[in-house]
Amino acid sequence: MTRSHVDALLDGNRVKLAGYEAKHFGWSVNGKVATITLNRPERKNPLTFESYAELRDLFRQLAYATDVKAVVIHGAGGNFCSGGDVHDIIAPLIDLPMPELLLFTRMTGDLVKAMRHCPQPVIAAVDGICAGAGAILAMASDMRLGTARSKLAFLFSRVGLAGCDMGSCSILPRIIGQGRASELLFTGRSASGDEGYAWGFYNRLCDPDALLDEAAKLAAELVSGPTFAHGITKKMLHQEWSMSIDEAIESEAQAQAICMSTHDFERAYRAFAAKTRPVFEGD
Repeated sequence: MTRSHVDALLDGNRVKLAGYEAKHFGWSVNGKVATITLNRPERKNPLTFESYAELRDLFRQLAYATDVKAVVIHGAGGNFCSGGDVHDIIAPLIDLPMPELLLFTRMTGDLVKAMRHCPQPVIAAVDGICAGAGAILAMASDMRLGTARSKLAFLFSRVGLAGCDMGSCSILPRIIGQGRASELLFTGRSASGDEGYAWGFYNRLCDPDALLDEAAKLAAELVSGPTFAHGITKKMLHQEWSMSIDEAIESEAQAQAICMSTHDFERAYRAFAAKTRPVFEGD
């Protein structure tokens, strides 16, 4: 097989998303940082069947994107996301048989899987209401910036459901601890921004007016780094949850050897030797 054949095969798996036209939320790309805007502010940005599915498909495409190296997700109008739309989602679910309900719950879980498996760091900028499925979106992100007025609530028990939604019983305890996660998932109560920060859910709290800018700055900082290696870091953070220590050490040895074969590793050394700042290119 010639190089041209290989390039042709790879081209089929290379995706450019700067020109993507989202139908059910806002989407923009600036300097390899993509911004997703949940934009139904009159309802505090709830999700619908369609936005769930489009978000899932978009995050799946991000695994092959060459022009997006970090993602910021936020909500319009002073709130992050109020969860699944009561009228557009919950009302129709009441009338569905269990096999079709399982199709829905698997689809929503697939969104979390897609967020965890895309190589780009995902930063949630959380202001105001962050409830139900919105809390899951923030939880599934790699980092979270909040505000003092952020209100985090895993509301599932309040509507007669278990707290184990979309991976919450697995992921949330790893972020804030088993006892604190148990409290939020059993009671469905709201946690304030200060409380979420003290528990480690938020990496830091920002002024509401500066929140999106701070998230964009963090994303730009990540984009300026060794983005291929960042993707490896995200992969290892995710898959080592189920590994023994010995397995994790061996897996990290292999991952680091891969990163040592990149041009960015060589660029870093040459910049250090020349006493300059490395310019990473993600390869």
